Amino acid sequence: MKVILTIIAIIFFGTVAMAQNVSGEIKVETISVGVELNIEIQEQAAKETKVARLYMFKNSRVKKALTFKTKRNKAKLA
Repeated sequence: MKVILTIIAIIFFGTVAMAQNVSGEIKVETISVGVELNIEIQEQAAKETKVARLYMFKNSRVKKALTFKTKRNKAKLA
């Protein structure tokens, strides 16, 4: 009985909420303003090129440094 009354109340409040007149779209006046773009481009005299190295082997120094393990990482038996 309680479930049926709850379902009826939910349906009733849902239909009441949908039946309300929601105000329509509000018209807003727009103002257009002209904009000037002054862009100055400064070119660099010398371009720097940097090299990124990719290590493909497990035993590389970089990967070893990034995957370090401490003594506390080991699992302990209880």
